[in-house]
Amino acid sequence: MRLKTSLFKETKHRELVSCVGWTTADELYSCSEDHQIIKWNLLSNEATVVVKLQDDIYPIDLHWFPKTTGGKKQALAESFVLTSTDGKFHLATKTGRLEKSVEAHRGAVLAGRWNYDGTALITAGEDGQIKIWSKSGMLRSTLAQQGSPVYSVAWAPDSDRILYTSGRQLIIKPLQPSSKVLQWKAHDGIILKVDWNSVNDLILSGGEDCKYKVWDSYGRLLYSSSSHDYPITSVAWSPDGELFAVGSFNTLRLCDKTGWSYALEKPNTGSVFSLAWSADGTQLAGACGNGQVIFAHIVEQRWEWRNFEITLTKRRTMQVRNVLNDAVDVLEFRDRVIKASLAYSHLVVATSLQCYVYSVKNWNTPLIFELKEGTVSLILQAERHFLLVDGGGIYVFSYEGRLVSSPKFPGMRTDILNSQTVALSSDTLAVRDKTDEKVIYLFDAQTGKAIGDGKPLTHKMEVMEIALDQCGPSNDRKIALIDKNRDLYLTSVRCLGREHGLNKIGTMVHTMAWNDSANILCGIQDSQFTVWYYPGAVFVDKDLLPKTLFNKDGSEFSHTPQILNYVGTQVTVRKADGSLVYSAVSPYPALLHDYASSARWEDAVRLCRFAKDQTLWACLAGMAMASRELTTAEVAYAAIGEVDKVQYINSIKEQPSKESSVAHILLFSGHVQEAEATLLQAGLIYQAIQVHINLYNWDRALELAVKHKTHVDTVLAYRQKFLQDFGKKETNKRFLQYAEGVEVDWEKIQAKIEMELTKEREGAATQSVRSSVRR
Repeated sequence: MRLKTSLFKETKHRELVSCVGWTTADELYSCSEDHQIIKWNLLSNEATVVVKLQDDIYPIDLHWFPKTTGGKKQALAESFVLTSTDGKFHLATKTGRLEKSVEAHRGAVLAGRWNYDGTALITAGEDGQIKIWSKSGMLRSTLAQQGSPVYSVAWAPDSDRILYTSGRQLIIKPLQPSSKVLQWKAHDGIILKVDWNSVNDLILSGGEDCKYKVWDSYGRLLYSSSSHDYPITSVAWSPDGELFAVGSFNTLRLCDKTGWSYALEKPNTGSVFSLAWSADGTQLAGACGNGQVIFAHIVEQRWEWRNFEITLTKRRTMQVRNVLNDAVDVLEFRDRVIKASLAYSHLVVATSLQCYVYSVKNWNTPLIFELKEGTVSLILQAERHFLLVDGGGIYVFSYEGRLVSSPKFPGMRTDILNSQTVALSSDTLAVRDKTDEKVIYLFDAQTGKAIGDGKPLTHKMEVMEIALDQCGPSNDRKIALIDKNRDLYLTSVRCLGREHGLNKIGTMVHTMAWNDSANILCGIQDSQFTVWYYPGAVFVDKDLLPKTLFNKDGSEFSHTPQILNYVGTQVTVRKADGSLVYSAVSPYPALLHDYASSARWEDAVRLCRFAKDQTLWACLAGMAMASRELTTAEVAYAAIGEVDKVQYINSIKEQPSKESSVAHILLFSGHVQEAEATLLQAGLIYQAIQVHINLYNWDRALELAVKHKTHVDTVLAYRQKFLQDFGKKETNKRFLQYAEGVEVDWEKIQAKIEMELTKEREGAATQSVRSSVRR
């Protein structure tokens, strides 16, 4: 990936250009110390003077009013704020008319920024004051006052805090007066520019110490550049938070969000004082010290999937290369390419007006449909369909180009969604809420309706990343999530709060990805590369989970690596320096998943015997128990030396009825309530009571016996025996109360138990006769 820069042949401004701002993807406004505001049209390559300002107005900063907020277009969207050296800010229209000029600061107004929903404007001055104004220019409050000039300000993603510079310090101040202020020394020289991205919540700063740095929102340093030759005069995040640009004297740099540099350009422009990204994130403009405006667009982006490698060679051209036979195809587009995604045998390309869907089998005839908005910020793919996110909403399309659904939830902000906070599978869509990061909304991908009773999944901690598994029936769909503590949890999507809650399966997990063809999860856990061959084991037998893991040293990935994808047997990891590392995973677990999903149990056992791998046997044990395939489970548990579980499986096989077997399988997995419900539904009251006696749940056993008016004496007898064995006296009031009125006779109890079991056997026999007659 690199920047392709261009400059107009003639310098349109006669003095230093102080600020630039995009109105559309092809139209830019620039302001200069020659008092002119110029409009640049990139389609016609024309530059026209919009207005000549008064001679006493020297512009410093320009910011356009946000175009859309929550999908609604704003009435003020055609206006901008312009700050100047005379202590005023000016609200101006697109035609250049100054609607209002407001005396704001003593000395120059160094920065002015609208918040994300356009309800407030913040200005920072040479006088060290930071003020908040209404959108009509009325003063609301003075947020801060200090001794040194404030060179740059930025809003937090949810517009509830302000980031500003104070000499060498960075300060985050909440709008709530009582809230704590966060302040830290960020640079060794005065900080000249800051930016805070709404998608990734990361902060960017550049200063006179000639360095640019990346921080998280708690002020922790994530990246610091080496020292440049000149001060960093401008920094700007791309809208999707994947890239940022840095400007200095005769220098323009393109970087990844982790800080490493993709491209370095050395244009003859003087210092780049201001940088602005177009809304679609494909173009960049810079305000230059020699009166030029520099334009740059991103080329040579690359996408890989299996044997295909795709490169964006020009703005409207892609090259497809099949590495197996070196065949090359060239794809031409009518408009500029904004986003693309390659997975599941399809390439999806979003341009400024259309969406193209290619099958890897045929590069000649794409399926094309029109887009409502030209600013697609995210494309996610699953096996059956793909998802587009733009400024207006979330849309699920089939690969035939049909709109499948468009889910919505209260307070949805599509401008801050990214691949970590949205997950898609063939039947489910998951979106993390921004207003409350503990909440994940789950939708049926086919209908767009909320899953189950409509209640979202709520975790006890803020969720950082989510991912859905891709294979198997929708009832078994699982979601993995990494929370703020970097703990990895797994839960079932379709039975939230009932059968299994959130189960922790890993700690200190930095990044994760599901395999595209089997429900295998990989992640980087502390300094280990870990593969969970069968994460579903946590729902079947928690003791099995550690035995189904594959671990290897992950130090080759260095710090802060990111897993890009896990396709087939290959995991692609991007290191902190931008290089890609590929890690191979054994093909056997995916094959085992395939055998288990198609109920080929003999083949599965044969595979495990051939591979002679304990982790495979452990996976098979879990899969067989999940499918209630007891014979295979018995073989697998025996292979990993779990004698007690083999004995328990044998006892399950000897149960007199099918309902009892099912209940004991549920007990095996630790689902006591479900086991009890199964037995009570089948009318097996004694067996339900006996389950709780065996688990020493005395209160529940007595409660069931009293409720169904049977076997109260059985519960009391077992309770007395238990207390005698441990040499204890009865202290439970309920048991003391019932012991007075109920006589315990072991012979009667044994006879009654035998009668219950005989009745159950006879019932099971009658049922099997009926079913054979039906056949």
